Amino acid sequence: MSQIKKEDIKQEVFDLYDDYAHNRLDRRAFMQKLSLYAVGGLTVPAIMSFMMPNYKENVQMKADDPRLKSEYIKYNSPKGGGEIKALLSKPIDAKKKLGGIVVVHENRGLNPYIEDVARRAALAGFITIAPDALTPLGGYPGNDDDGRTMQSKRDPKEMEEDFIDAFNYLKNNPDCNGKVGVVGFCYGGGIANMMAVRIPELAAAVPFYGSQPDAADVPKIKAPLLLHYASLDTRITGGWPAYEAALKANGKKYQAFIYDNVNHGFHNDTTPRYDKAAAELAWKRTIDFFSEHLK
Repeated sequence: MSQIKKEDIKQEVFDLYDDYAHNRLDRRAFMQKLSLYAVGGLTVPAIMSFMMPNYKENVQMKADDPRLKSEYIKYNSPKGGGEIKALLSKPIDAKKKLGGIVVVHENRGLNPYIEDVARRAALAGFITIAPDALTPLGGYPGNDDDGRTMQSKRDPKEMEEDFIDAFNYLKNNPDCNGKVGVVGFCYGGGIANMMAVRIPELAAAVPFYGSQPDAADVPKIKAPLLLHYASLDTRITGGWPAYEAALKANGKKYQAFIYDNVNHGFHNDTTPRYDKAAAELAWKRTIDFFSEHLK
């Protein structure tokens, strides 16, 4: 497994993993299809292991980083899942009220990668909240496979309310300046678009490879948007032209970037889909965007 390199893996395998990660293939079917690519020294278990997230060895910001105050809190979501657990983070030496960022996880709950991202954003000078939509089912279970299964059992509309109430919690937090944006990844990218539609006072939205809202809802968007897409992610990026047309037709403020030759999930540094150059550029653009609109 350790000898496998990213360049050894065909694009079709990344596409299969995308289907698996989004519940279009179960584990058995995924492994069966991988067998077509198990040639030479590549075995199915080795490919499978290589494609899975490695959280232990890919933490950029440790949970106990002394520059941050980072703690689990609970907030209320009456129309959502009730009492929701979330990670709340801010710089420990903050001298003034901070802009707020809701950090929305993928389709598998609040895993270590999203917690890491929330801490990175906090270190950049914001107060961040990263909710766990799996809280009503016991919380993120410690692995993504079970997390995906659990998240698929929750009511999608109730989960939307969880993140809207996270916005409200952060906006009213005494350490927040009242300007709150959202960044989301995969499922969370779709939630970021949804929040832009449903929350008129949202200050900024940054969807990473997120599903687009209905064109009929685009007129409701007030927040400036920064949208990140992957060129190889035909499933999501294919919906961008129609979304852009609706944004233009309604005079909305947006910037969009399509990163060449990278896959869905390119920002997630715990899997082989990660692309360092694209991820770092997208993240710099994200922090600059939030600095412009939230501070």
